[in-house]
Amino acid sequence: MTTADIIIIGAGPGGYELAAREAARGKNVVLIERDKAGGTCLNRGCIPTKVLCRSAEVAETVREAAEYGVSTADPSVDITSVYARKDSIVSQLRAGVESLLDKVTVISGTASFTPDGKVAVNDEIFSAKRIVIATGSAPSRLKVDGAELAMTSDDVLSRAELPDSVVIIGGGVIGMEFASVYAAFGVKVTVIEYCKEIIPPLDSEVAKRLRTSMKRRGIDIVTGAQVSAISRDADGILKVNFTEKGKEKAVRAEWVISATGRRPVIPDGFTQAGGELDSRGFIKVNDEFATSIPGVYAIGDVNGKCMLAHAATAQGQRLTGEDVDLDVVPAAVFTSPECAMAGMTEDACREAGLDYSVKKSTFRANGKAVALGLTDGLVKIIVDNGSGLILGAHICGPQAAVLIQEIATVMAARLPATAVTRSIHPHPTLNEAVQAAFLL
Repeated sequence: MTTADIIIIGAGPGGYELAAREAARGKNVVLIERDKAGGTCLNRGCIPTKVLCRSAEVAETVREAAEYGVSTADPSVDITSVYARKDSIVSQLRAGVESLLDKVTVISGTASFTPDGKVAVNDEIFSAKRIVIATGSAPSRLKVDGAELAMTSDDVLSRAELPDSVVIIGGGVIGMEFASVYAAFGVKVTVIEYCKEIIPPLDSEVAKRLRTSMKRRGIDIVTGAQVSAISRDADGILKVNFTEKGKEKAVRAEWVISATGRRPVIPDGFTQAGGELDSRGFIKVNDEFATSIPGVYAIGDVNGKCMLAHAATAQGQRLTGEDVDLDVVPAAVFTSPECAMAGMTEDACREAGLDYSVKKSTFRANGKAVALGLTDGLVKIIVDNGSGLILGAHICGPQAAVLIQEIATVMAARLPATAVTRSIHPHPTLNEAVQAAFLL
């Protein structure tokens, strides 16, 4: 049996960054990974999708170049080259991750728990005072007839092809990012979402703004709809049956992508060793991320608290005693236009009976946005009337993922909203749209 100071199962952002930090502090660290360093985020999630988003952005820019006084020949998308660039970038970043782990004992294999709470991998047993599960999540499968005909995000990212048409089931972050990318590549896109609005965590007003914008780009979006079956016609085209407002409908496409959420990846033997799962199937942890097995912790997607790569990293930081505010976790959606959020939605504030004010500005009034030709969107900030603290912020527009950080920093520091208005913002910049929300 091999003994270490800490065993980490899973080399995604939560796992590999925790491993590198602990090793740098002189700890004997064992990191177990069954696939590739970087986890879902680097290999089948955040990074490869953002590479596709960038190619989509370039395609849109070239297509609209004449509006900026630039003449271009008939542009086309070479999807093979797009995917080759994706693979090259993922490989480059994976090599960087592996270099961070030079002081870590990395074991390639699938970890499982023994009944007494130790870890088994490749016919070896490992023990440590602290064991951290960071095994992440995997795409969920639809539970309807013909579900096997739909591709998951993993399937899409390994298929360097462009269909003529695609139906995306699920209007969450993953679904809407793929919708934005494929629309930019010239594919006919239909999105079917079960909830009454796309991207449910986003403020409903901002989500509606995004939905309207994407519809203008030719994307068909059906909300409040439930998929009942997927089938293949005699000509090979896929058909998705769904119910909308009590009416049975169907839509056909060459591809169907299922983007209906993700499920936790639980190590074998975890529950037999005394581990507990919550009602959704995620690992149950306390505020310190401890599981019901003494000395065993769970961070990241697998505990279901906040299924974002940077949240997993932050939870790992908390395990090592670092002061990280887990109450303010900004999130971004890399659609066109981008969206970003931090804190509460106005709907949540209203339901909680809070006394608040809403501050808004539009990019249409921002000089830099006008110069960029990217005026679609708004900044919406919710402020507590009593304390002056920012309760939440939601942005739809250019560079939303960057702009949200200023507000998130103010929120995490527990500074009043006046911290934004008192600081001078350079002109002309998109950042002025954040300040303008408080001043207008």
